[in-house]
Amino acid sequence: MESNTGESESASEVPARSESLEDEGDIAADYIEELLDICDLDGDIDIDARAGRAYVSVNSSEDSNLRLLSNPDTVQALQELTRLAVQTKTGGFSRLILDVGGSRQIREAELSRLVEKAIERIESGVSSSVSLEPMSSYERKVVHDLVAARGYVSASEGDGRDRHTVVSAS
Repeated sequence: MESNTGESESASEVPARSESLEDEGDIAADYIEELLDICDLDGDIDIDARAGRAYVSVNSSEDSNLRLLSNPDTVQALQELTRLAVQTKTGGFSRLILDVGGSRQIREAELSRLVEKAIERIESGVSSSVSLEPMSSYERKVVHDLVAARGYVSASEGDGRDRHTVVSAS
Protein backbone atom coordinates (compact mmCIF):
# COMPACT_ATOMS: atom_id res chain seq x y z
CA MET A 1 0.00 0.00 0.00
CA GLU A 2 1.43 3.36 -1.00
CA SER A 3 0.25 6.80 0.00
CA ASN A 4 0.01 9.34 -2.80
CA THR A 5 1.50 12.47 -1.31
CA GLY A 6 3.06 13.95 -4.43
CA GLU A 7 6.63 14.35 -5.54
CA SER A 8 9.16 16.77 -4.12
CA GLU A 9 11.80 18.65 -6.05
CA SER A 10 15.04 20.18 -4.86
CA ALA A 11 15.34 23.98 -4.80
CA SER A 12 17.91 23.92 -7.62
CA GLU A 13 15.43 22.15 -9.95
CA VAL A 14 12.56 24.62 -9.46
CA PRO A 15 13.65 27.44 -11.84
CA ALA A 16 14.63 25.01 -14.61
CA ARG A 17 11.40 23.05 -14.09
CA SER A 18 9.36 26.26 -14.23
CA GLU A 19 10.84 27.14 -17.63
CA SER A 20 10.26 23.60 -18.91
CA LEU A 21 6.65 23.74 -17.69
CA GLU A 22 6.14 26.91 -19.71
CA ASP A 23 7.66 25.15 -22.72
CA GLU A 24 5.36 22.16 -22.15
CA GLY A 25 2.36 24.47 -22.00
CA ASP A 26 3.36 26.24 -25.22
CA ILE A 27 3.93 22.96 -27.08
CA ALA A 28 0.64 21.56 -25.79
CA ALA A 29 -1.24 24.74 -26.73
CA ASP A 30 0.17 24.57 -30.28
CA TYR A 31 -0.86 20.91 -30.54
CA ILE A 32 -4.38 21.56 -29.20
CA GLU A 33 -4.80 24.64 -31.41
CA GLU A 34 -3.92 22.60 -34.49
CA LEU A 35 -6.36 19.88 -33.42
CA LEU A 36 -9.13 22.43 -32.93
CA ASP A 37 -8.43 23.87 -36.38
CA ILE A 38 -8.52 20.43 -38.01
CA CYS A 39 -11.83 19.63 -36.28
CA ASP A 40 -13.21 23.13 -36.99
CA LEU A 41 -13.90 23.71 -33.28
CA ASP A 42 -13.79 27.04 -31.49
CA GLY A 43 -11.87 27.50 -28.28
CA ASP A 44 -9.63 29.84 -26.32
CA ILE A 45 -6.50 28.30 -24.82
CA ASP A 46 -5.08 29.30 -21.44
CA ILE A 47 -1.74 28.05 -20.12
CA ASP A 48 -0.68 27.93 -16.49
CA ALA A 49 2.10 26.27 -14.51
CA ARG A 50 1.50 25.30 -10.88
CA ALA A 51 2.29 22.50 -8.45
CA GLY A 52 4.91 21.04 -10.79
CA ARG A 53 2.53 20.63 -13.73
CA ALA A 54 1.62 22.52 -16.86
CA TYR A 55 -2.12 23.16 -17.10
CA VAL A 56 -3.78 23.82 -20.44
CA SER A 57 -7.44 24.85 -20.50
CA VAL A 58 -9.63 25.14 -23.57
CA ASN A 59 -12.78 27.18 -23.11
CA SER A 60 -15.39 28.87 -25.25
CA SER A 61 -18.82 30.41 -25.13
CA GLU A 62 -21.77 28.23 -24.16
CA ASP A 63 -23.07 27.96 -27.72
CA SER A 64 -19.72 26.63 -28.99
CA ASN A 65 -19.23 23.25 -30.55
CA LEU A 66 -16.34 22.62 -28.11
CA ARG A 67 -18.71 20.60 -25.91
CA LEU A 68 -18.12 17.77 -28.42
CA LEU A 69 -14.70 17.27 -26.79
CA SER A 70 -15.59 17.96 -23.15
CA ASN A 71 -16.60 14.41 -22.18
CA PRO A 72 -14.22 13.35 -19.36
CA ASP A 73 -13.12 10.19 -21.21
CA THR A 74 -12.44 12.19 -24.35
CA VAL A 75 -10.48 14.79 -22.37
CA GLN A 76 -8.42 12.01 -20.77
CA ALA A 77 -7.59 10.58 -24.21
CA LEU A 78 -6.73 14.04 -25.57
CA GLN A 79 -4.56 14.68 -22.53
CA GLU A 80 -2.58 11.49 -23.23
CA LEU A 81 -2.16 12.43 -26.91
CA THR A 82 -1.08 15.94 -25.92
CA ARG A 83 1.41 14.54 -23.40
CA LEU A 84 2.86 12.34 -26.14
CA ALA A 85 3.20 15.35 -28.44
CA VAL A 86 4.99 17.26 -25.66
CA GLN A 87 7.25 14.31 -24.85
CA THR A 88 8.16 13.92 -28.52
CA LYS A 89 9.27 17.56 -28.71
CA THR A 90 10.98 17.81 -25.31
CA GLY A 91 12.34 14.29 -24.94
CA GLY A 92 11.13 14.25 -21.34
CA PHE A 93 8.15 12.91 -19.40
CA SER A 94 5.18 15.29 -19.15
CA ARG A 95 2.66 15.53 -16.30
CA LEU A 96 0.54 18.04 -18.23
CA ILE A 97 -3.12 18.44 -17.28
CA LEU A 98 -5.68 19.27 -19.96
CA ASP A 99 -9.13 20.69 -19.29
CA VAL A 100 -11.72 21.15 -22.01
CA GLY A 101 -14.85 23.13 -21.34
CA GLY A 102 -14.67 22.77 -17.57
CA SER A 103 -14.59 18.96 -17.64
CA ARG A 104 -12.04 18.86 -14.79
CA GLN A 105 -14.36 20.80 -12.47
CA ILE A 106 -17.21 18.45 -13.33
CA ARG A 107 -15.01 15.41 -12.62
CA GLU A 108 -13.72 16.92 -9.36
CA ALA A 109 -17.34 17.40 -8.22
CA GLU A 110 -18.02 13.73 -9.05
CA LEU A 111 -14.93 12.68 -7.10
CA SER A 112 -16.06 14.80 -4.16
CA ARG A 113 -19.40 12.96 -4.15
CA LEU A 114 -17.58 9.58 -4.28
CA VAL A 115 -15.42 10.57 -1.30
CA GLU A 116 -18.50 11.79 0.59
CA LYS A 117 -20.30 8.46 0.03
CA ALA A 118 -17.20 6.50 1.08
CA ILE A 119 -16.89 8.51 4.28
CA GLU A 120 -20.61 8.07 5.00
CA ARG A 121 -20.16 4.27 4.75
CA ILE A 122 -17.21 4.39 7.15
CA GLU A 123 -19.00 6.69 9.62
CA SER A 124 -22.13 4.52 9.59
CA GLY A 125 -20.06 1.44 10.43
CA VAL A 126 -20.96 -0.37 7.21
CA SER A 127 -17.27 -0.72 6.40
CA SER A 128 -13.90 0.18 7.94
CA SER A 129 -12.49 1.05 4.53
CA VAL A 130 -13.91 1.71 1.08
CA SER A 131 -12.22 1.02 -2.26
CA LEU A 132 -13.05 3.48 -5.01
CA GLU A 133 -13.10 2.77 -8.74
CA PRO A 134 -9.80 2.75 -10.65
CA MET A 135 -8.79 6.22 -11.82
CA SER A 136 -5.91 8.23 -13.21
CA SER A 137 -3.03 9.42 -11.01
CA TYR A 138 -4.35 12.99 -11.19
CA GLU A 139 -7.81 11.89 -10.05
CA ARG A 140 -6.30 9.80 -7.25
CA LYS A 141 -4.34 12.88 -6.13
CA VAL A 142 -7.58 14.89 -6.04
CA VAL A 143 -9.21 12.11 -3.98
CA HIS A 144 -6.27 11.96 -1.56
CA ASP A 145 -6.55 15.74 -1.03
CA LEU A 146 -10.33 15.56 -0.48
CA VAL A 147 -10.00 12.67 1.96
CA ALA A 148 -7.22 14.38 3.94
CA ALA A 149 -9.28 17.56 4.18
CA ARG A 150 -12.03 15.52 5.84
CA GLY A 151 -9.59 14.03 8.39
CA TYR A 152 -9.51 10.53 6.90
CA VAL A 153 -6.66 8.62 5.28
CA SER A 154 -6.29 7.17 1.81
CA ALA A 155 -3.83 5.03 -0.05
CA SER A 156 -3.42 3.92 -3.65
CA GLU A 157 -3.48 0.20 -4.36
CA GLY A 158 -3.23 -1.95 -7.47
CA ASP A 159 -1.28 -1.64 -10.67
CA GLY A 160 -1.79 -0.03 -14.05
CA ARG A 161 -5.40 0.52 -15.05
CA ASP A 162 -6.56 -1.21 -11.85
CA ARG A 163 -4.87 1.34 -9.57
CA HIS A 164 -7.46 2.76 -7.19
CA THR A 165 -7.80 4.59 -3.89
CA VAL A 166 -8.82 3.04 -0.59
CA VAL A 167 -10.36 5.39 2.00
CA SER A 168 -10.29 4.57 5.71
CA ALA A 169 -10.62 6.20 9.12
CA SER A 170 -7.46 7.72 10.57
